[in-house]
Amino acid sequence: MAEQARPASEFVEKTGLHFQNPGYLQRAFVHRSYLNEADASFLLPDNERLEFLGDSVLGFVASELLYKFFPKSSEGELTNLRAALVRRETLSRFAQELSLGDYLLLGHGEEESGGRTRAATLCATFEALIGALYMDSGLTAVREFLEPRLVAEVNRVARQALSKDPKSRLQEWIQSEMGVTPRYKTIHTEGPEHARFFTVQVTVDKKPFGVGRGRSKQEAAQSAAAMALHRLGQLAPEYIPDETIDGEILE
Repeated sequence: MAEQARPASEFVEKTGLHFQNPGYLQRAFVHRSYLNEADASFLLPDNERLEFLGDSVLGFVASELLYKFFPKSSEGELTNLRAALVRRETLSRFAQELSLGDYLLLGHGEEESGGRTRAATLCATFEALIGALYMDSGLTAVREFLEPRLVAEVNRVARQALSKDPKSRLQEWIQSEMGVTPRYKTIHTEGPEHARFFTVQVTVDKKPFGVGRGRSKQEAAQSAAAMALHRLGQLAPEYIPDETIDGEILE
């Protein structure tokens, strides 16, 4: 059998997260690979149904929090923020902070392949924990557990996004997530020479991701990058043109 997981009771002691029915918590830590090797006396199911429930509860709590905290934000802006809050990287980081991997019951093969630290597994376990908490103690308990983490994450995401212009933010995200560099091309120019307007398209791996229009190629490129960020579910910081700085040479 796989390496012995830390008991769920230690998680309760460490976090102070109380469960009226400890069975819900233990079930949140049962990976399906464990059931393939467990003996017949082990009666708990795996955590996948709790993961399904937790995913929905998490999305609702995140939406509710954003709706209250950002009364002037549009639906699109709220959607982008929620996507950042509930994406795999964020949830797996929450799971790491709670050391959820240490409590997982895993099969030998999953253990040997690094299941305790795999982002997808940690994300699923965090969602299962939310589902377990909801089933055991209801929505108020979930809010109390989640909201401090979500607020801190919203602040982090906002600071990160707003500290860069859209082109810089897009390039950073694309290179990190896709391993390529965005390309910009002027696809249309109109107006007299003293009042030109440019239309620029940004592509990623030869696929169009956004189009922008502006009084300079740089301004149009920033607008295109902002559109691409919105389509990717990322925050797009405001771009303030600086007429004294010559933009990047575009095709």
